[in-house]
Amino acid sequence: MDSNMNNTDTDHSVSIAENIKRVLGAIDEAASRAGRSPGDITLVAATKTQSSARIREAIAAGVGAVGENRVQELTEKHMQGAYDGAPLHFIGHIQTNKISHIVGVCDLIESVGSARQLELIGKRAVLLGITQKLLIEINIGREPQKSGILPEQIGEILEYASITGGINLLGLMAIPPIIGKFDKSRNYFDAMYQLYIDISKKKYDNVCMQFLSMGMSDSYAEAIQAGSNMVRIGSAIFGSR
Repeated sequence: MDSNMNNTDTDHSVSIAENIKRVLGAIDEAASRAGRSPGDITLVAATKTQSSARIREAIAAGVGAVGENRVQELTEKHMQGAYDGAPLHFIGHIQTNKISHIVGVCDLIESVGSARQLELIGKRAVLLGITQKLLIEINIGREPQKSGILPEQIGEILEYASITGGINLLGLMAIPPIIGKFDKSRNYFDAMYQLYIDISKKKYDNVCMQFLSMGMSDSYAEAIQAGSNMVRIGSAIFGSR
């Protein structure tokens, strides 16, 4: 594996558009090495702390979606029209008292991490008369400081999703532990892909495995080779915060 494929050494002297072109090239290369179509990979620009103008620049350059981590930022930028022209994802920790601010606003909520959150999202969606698309976040590294369910809890969540109105569960999301050795990172990605495949073979109402969201600026090529079809890229596009 060529560790340079991720191109995380973003050149701050070039434009966001040029950085996106570089990232898309690396995505194409990673997909091709894995025998996959580059067109099957969705590039989500992680726009935490970025201005509306910089987000619009990223959208114009061809990102597949934009993802926000914080509800307050999302609300402010949404009012400014920052996300016009691209699907909006919520990719941060979900606070139950802020759910009303993201349901019906975001095209996809990637970071649902409990049955309670699923319940509240469904209730809000039913109230709005919509179906909210979402992913379940898996705490694949079993890190106590991180959100998400443990892998062995997925069956219970899927059963609950199947009887919850107002939602459509479309896949899984994960943020594996930050570690230095590629082989260990790949183990987490492989475990997520196997979980995704196992669920895909089962039949649940409101559940259709379409997206496996994993891989960020320092790991997206490895994630793609392991089976990810959605990557969340921030610093490689916008530079370090």
